Formats: sequence, C-alpha cells, structure tokens
Amino acid sequence: MSSQAITYQDLISAYANGYFPMAHPEDDNAIFWHRPDMRGVIPLDNYKIPKNLKRLYKKKPFDLKISNDFEAVIRACSERNSTWISEEIIELYCTLNEQGFAQSFETWDGEELVGGLYGVVLGKAFFGESMFFRKSEASKIALVFLIETLNHNDFILLDTQYLNDHLLQFGAIEIPDEEYMTQLQLAVGL
Repeated sequence: MSSQAITYQDLISAYANGYFPMAHPEDDNAIFWHRPDMRGVIPLDNYKIPKNLKRLYKKKPFDLKISNDFEAVIRACSERNSTWISEEIIELYCTLNEQGFAQSFETWDGEELVGGLYGVVLGKAFFGESMFFRKSEASKIALVFLIETLNHNDFILLDTQYLNDHLLQFGAIEIPDEEYMTQLQLAVGL
C-alpha cells in the first residue's frame, strides 16, 4: 500500500490485525507496516513501578492530563535526530485522536507541557507509540498515569511494540506473535 493511500481507517484496521506503521527516513519517509515476531507488552496484571518513582508519583509533581494537547505531544515525540514520526504520521494520528482512537497522557508543569506519551486505543487495548520528556521523570510519570488509567478502565492489553531498558523497569516482556494475537483479539473484541 502506498503511503499516500493511508487513511485513519487503514490505521484502525492495521492495529486490529497486529500491525503498526513507521515512517522510514532513509526511504524518503515512506511508511512501512511492522508486525514483529516477538511483541513488547506491559502486563497490566503484573506491571512494576520502581519504588522511587512510586513515591514521586504520589507527591504529584506534575499536573496529569489526557489529550489536552495531543498534537503537541506527538510533535515533541518526533523531535529527535532520527525518527519514524513523519509529518504524514503526525497528521494521521491527529485524525485518529479527533475520531476518538488515539490519546495522549501528559505531564504539565503549570502551563508547560513537560512530558508525555501517545498511542492508539481500540476496545480494551492501548498501543503505545512514543514518549518524550523535557523535565526529569516526566515521561515515566505519564507512563504510570497511563497504566493506572488502563487498569481503572479494565483494559486487557498494553502494547509497547518493542522492548527497551526504559520499559523493562516497568515489567515489560516479549511475547510471541501468536500469544499477542490472542490477547489482541480479546482486547478489541474480535
């Protein structure tokens, strides 16, 4: 599928079938579909929050908001030397947000957006896309806020796509595609 033909409906269908898009800067930001053999997830019934972070979270160092400024979050996530978040991706996900299929979890210090993350929401699944911070611990606080919100709303799946050291400290694990697809189907009600 050419990237010019991608609609927000295509994104919803892709996520429901285990795929997610990434723009490849080395290929003129063409968008490619990914479905890893091993998928990163944070088990919502067995996640971890580092003790120091748990203490900090309870002190409420930031104001926590959901989709207060979705576009600012995705743009902040794209501000890296190398990124899969192209202008086309930004536009598509902003449309997803407008249609109720994407959310941002944000940390604010007064009027300043200091951290956050965004992802896609389908049924009882949240597909985390990217996160950023401008103040220490701001993205981690946003992730704790996300996990608490998902658990409060009986979500089944928190997809992280891939693993990294940042996610491992929250109990993220890799599961095979077959197991992922079983969880995904339960979460999106297929």
